[in-house]
Amino acid sequence: MQYPIDGACQCGGVTYQLLAEPLMVVACHCKACQKLSTSAFSITAVVNVDAVEFQGEMAEWRRIADSGNTNGAKFCPTCGNRIYHFNPQEPDKIKLKPANLSDTRIIKPTAHVWVSEKQDWYVIPDGVAVYDKQP
Repeated sequence: MQYPIDGACQCGGVTYQLLAEPLMVVACHCKACQKLSTSAFSITAVVNVDAVEFQGEMAEWRRIADSGNTNGAKFCPTCGNRIYHFNPQEPDKIKLKPANLSDTRIIKPTAHVWVSEKQDWYVIPDGVAVYDKQP
C-alpha cells in the first residue's frame, strides 16, 4: 500500500491525507455504530493523530459512551459525512472512518468489538479478534 492516501467527505468540503498505515482496523457492532453506519457495524481505522492531515472546516458532536468516556465526532457541516471519532482523554489517537479514503484496501478489520450487540445474520470471519464489549 502506498501512502499518503487521499480522503474526502461526500461533497469534498473536507479533505485529508492518511500518511501512514493504521495502528488497527476495528469493526464495531454496538447499537450506536449501527445507527451511525445504517448497517450492521461501523468500521474504524485507529491512527496516530500526526499520521493524518485535514483540510476544510468540520463540525463536532459529542456523547458519553457506556464506559463513561466521551466519544467525540468530527464531520462535514455540509454533507454530514463522519470523518473521525476521538476521545479527549486520548489526544494522540483518532478513529478515522476509512470508507472516505480513495483507496479502501485497508478496510480489513483485525478485531470486532461489541459483538454482544451484533446482528444475528452477520458471521464474523475466522482469524480476527472478537470482544463482547469494548476491550
